[in-house]
Amino acid sequence: MDDLAGAARAADTAALPRRYEAIRGWTEQLAATLTDEDQCVQSMPDASPAKWHRAHTTWFFEQFVLRTFVPGYRVFDDDFGYLFNSYYEAAGPRHPRPSRGLLTRPPAGRVGEFRRHVDAAMGQLVAHLPNEAAGLVELGLQHEQQHQELLLTDMLHAFAQNPLAPAMLPDWHEPVGAAGPTRFVNLAGGLVRIGHEGAEFCFDNETPSHLAYLRPYSLASRLVRNADWADFIADGGYRTPTLWMSDGWACVQANDWGAPLYWREREGGWWQMGLGGLTVLDPEAPVRHVSWYEADAFARWSGARLPTEAEWEAAAEHDELEELSSHVWQWTASAYSPYPGFKPVAGAVGEYNGKFMVNQMVLRGGSLATPSGHARHSYRNFFHPDKRWQFSGVRLARDI
Repeated sequence: MDDLAGAARAADTAALPRRYEAIRGWTEQLAATLTDEDQCVQSMPDASPAKWHRAHTTWFFEQFVLRTFVPGYRVFDDDFGYLFNSYYEAAGPRHPRPSRGLLTRPPAGRVGEFRRHVDAAMGQLVAHLPNEAAGLVELGLQHEQQHQELLLTDMLHAFAQNPLAPAMLPDWHEPVGAAGPTRFVNLAGGLVRIGHEGAEFCFDNETPSHLAYLRPYSLASRLVRNADWADFIADGGYRTPTLWMSDGWACVQANDWGAPLYWREREGGWWQMGLGGLTVLDPEAPVRHVSWYEADAFARWSGARLPTEAEWEAAAEHDELEELSSHVWQWTASAYSPYPGFKPVAGAVGEYNGKFMVNQMVLRGGSLATPSGHARHSYRNFFHPDKRWQFSGVRLARDI
């Protein structure tokens, strides 16, 4: 694990016991509103059951930390490695991803026992943590925070299929957005440095830091609104093939897209399914749950384009840009590929990001479902261009 520094640059060893308890506890708090039946649902192959998220994040600590750094550690259940490995080829075979919803056994209570077993062992380890394990523990915590967001988005998708439209978080409310009109902020471009620098934690795909040249450009001061998207719909945006990439137009036709994923037309207006259930659509809220194909078509309809990830990151500190996080992940025009000089770390942990650097598009920022303190300006999220179930939205760019 000596090469782990490429994946987890640093960890505050003294803070890890408190962080471990808080982050693991938050996962359980998110799941507390769910019944055992809720936790077993897998509404599509891209999503995973809540019970699986709880078990997989626990397996990560058992597989990569406890079995390496705790002599004589007792594995909780030998079958769990097969059931709850996600994509780590080096860690052995795994249950097929599209069939995770068929795992009615083990029950949710057994997964809770698994978490408590691992937490007890981890509690003793992090209290006297060897330096060589700190980066891996920090990576596991950051990994769990990623799955906390996925737990929310996956359950939202499941509940959106239920005619009762149940709320994942009954007390949830729409985040307050930036007021006033959208302006375009001019940016000089030039030679800029992007990628993570410094001793703080980052994922390996944020490195190495490197120089990029940008032509002068402008970015929208805030995100595209639901009202803007309603105008796009009314103007025939989903019926105009010239606005779309060929693959995007094929998705529109094959899936009968006519609005963002969770919009519902009823009672003479638009409603939206969210973490608080089904509510009247807020026209001033940032649009969310749109694919890259939709974002690109909307930008073309608007006489604009999507920013590159280098443009987004270079502008992120600008005072006039609002809603950079806490609302939606923002699609960029950049394909997900390695930065110049990128090298995956050795061993199974090296499978974390590197092998996915193809056929996907980068998103930047952070969403309303992203745990506090988890994202940063150099963070690179990535999904296939047709995916809509994440909290993904749009910030427009223009050439100068």
